Amino acid sequence: MNENHFNQMKTKGGFIAALDQSGGSTPKALAAYGVTEDQYTNEDEMFDLVHQMRTRIITSPAFSSDKIIGAILFEQTMDREIEGKYTGDYLAEKGVVPFLKVDKGLADQENGVQMMKPIHDLDETLRRANERKMFGTKMRSVIHEANQEGIKAVVDQQFEIGKRIIEAGLVPIIEPEVNINSQDKEQAEEMLKEELLKHLNELSDDQNVMLKLTIPTKANLYKELIDHPNVVRVVALSGGYSREEANEKLKDNDGLIASFSRALASDLHVNQSDEEFNEKLQKAVNSIHDASVNKN
Repeated sequence: MNENHFNQMKTKGGFIAALDQSGGSTPKALAAYGVTEDQYTNEDEMFDLVHQMRTRIITSPAFSSDKIIGAILFEQTMDREIEGKYTGDYLAEKGVVPFLKVDKGLADQENGVQMMKPIHDLDETLRRANERKMFGTKMRSVIHEANQEGIKAVVDQQFEIGKRIIEAGLVPIIEPEVNINSQDKEQAEEMLKEELLKHLNELSDDQNVMLKLTIPTKANLYKELIDHPNVVRVVALSGGYSREEANEKLKDNDGLIASFSRALASDLHVNQSDEEFNEKLQKAVNSIHDASVNKN
C-alpha cells in the first residue's frame, strides 16, 4: 500500500471524483455530455468517446489535487493512457489518488435490495489494479427498502469481497447505496448503519476500508462510522440529487466528504470551448469542495 496515498485519503481536505461509469451507464453519461448514440456505432467507439470526455476532465486545470484528493475509474479508463501515461500514473503525478471500480453491476431486486453480480475475475482484476498502481477499489450495491434480511445480505457480500481486496493490498470502498426515493429511507439507513458497525468491529487492526454512502436523511447519522478506527474515510454519493441539493445536505454532516459523479459533470458539454469547459468544471469543483470541508 502507498502510505502517502493512505495518509492523503485519511487526512486531506477535499473530495473524490467518481469517473467510473461502465458499459451500462456510459451512454447516459455521454448523452448528458452532448454525445448521442447516433455518434458511435459500436462499444469500442463509445468507450473511445467516453475516454476523450474523461481525459478532458482530468487534464483540465480545474481538476486539481488542491480540491480533488482521489478519483474512481472504470476498468477501461485504468487501462488507457492520458498524455502517454496510464491514467492511474497520470492522476498520481497530479496528486490525485486512483481507485478502480471492480463490480460487474447489479443483480435483480430481491428482499428490497440489489446485490452485486458475481465478480468471477476478481483476483485477476486486483492483480491488474496493483500493476496499474491503484490505491483501492469500489463496488456498489443498492438498498431500496428497509428490509433487514436484504440489508444484511448486501453488507455481508460487500465485506466478504472487501476482505479479499484487503488481502490483495488494496483499500476497498464499500458502497451500499440507499435509494434516495425509498419510502423508508431513514429506517433503511438505521439498519444499514448497524450492519456496517457489526462488520467493522470484527475487522483486525490492520484491515482498513472506506465507505461510500447515500447522504443520510438524519444529519450525522454516520458519525460513528466516520470515527471508526478501521475506516479510512466515509464519502457520499450524490444519488440523483442535483449538485446544489447534494451540497446542502452534505454540509449538515460533519466529516462526510463528497464522491460525486453526475453532480460533478452535469454542466459540462462536448461543444463548450476549453475556456467555458474549464470554467464550468471549476465552479462545480469549488462548490463540492466547499460542501465537503465547510460544514454548517
